[in-house]
Formats: sequence, C-alpha cells, structure tokens
Amino acid sequence: MQALYQLDIQGDELLTSIHEFLRENARDDLVYQMALDWTKGTWSRLKECDELLARSVIKWQMSRISSVDKSILRLSAYQLKYCSQIPPKVTINEAIELAKRYSTAQAPGFINGVLDGLLRKLGEDASGGEAKIQ
Repeated sequence: MQALYQLDIQGDELLTSIHEFLRENARDDLVYQMALDWTKGTWSRLKECDELLARSVIKWQMSRISSVDKSILRLSAYQLKYCSQIPPKVTINEAIELAKRYSTAQAPGFINGVLDGLLRKLGEDASGGEAKIQ
C-alpha cells in the first residue's frame, strides 16, 4: 500500500527504484516478493482497478478520495479481481486494518462499504448478473 501511495504521488519514475523501497520495508524475502508482485500488478492494471472502484463508489468521485484511501482501495481491488488464492474476506479485513492504521477515523467504514460493493459486483459479473458470493 505504501509503495502504491508513493507511485500515486511521484508517478511512474518511481518504478525504477521500487525494489529498494520495498526491500527497506520488507521483513523477509517472502514479504518483499508479495509486496513487489502486488505493487507491480496493481500499478500495471491501475486503469482497470480504478474503473472497478468507480462502479462501486456511490455518490463519490475517485478524484475526491484521499491518496492513502485510494492506494488501499486499488490494492484491494487488484487482489479481489486477480488474486484468487486470497480469500475475499481476508482482503477486505486487511484493507480495513490498513485504513485504521494509516487513514482517518471514517476511512475503515468507507473502505469496507466500497469493497463490499465491489465484491458483490464482481460476483454478479462472474455469474452473469446474479450475485454468488460466499
């Protein structure tokens, strides 16, 4: 999430040094590799993630969401859509925890609502219009 925040603020030129940033903040090789994969995956599918989120943000515009919350939402959207090995509830719970730690008091509820809506929409898309979420 922190790497995505930095990319959002600094832009694509940070990609050349993202390895160093993640290495400094990773506890071990596994954490480093997962963070690198998720960061690069999210950033490479940023437009798709933003489109998914825009469909789930009711009465709100992506441009009005703080960079921290946007980074949390983007990472979570990527994981919900492209990381089938991660249970959706785990992704959403982790996003809420990140919001509690790095954002405002209102952010956890907002992020929970957006991701819950996104999960429902992904389930509807996968089933041809009928939600099938476990």
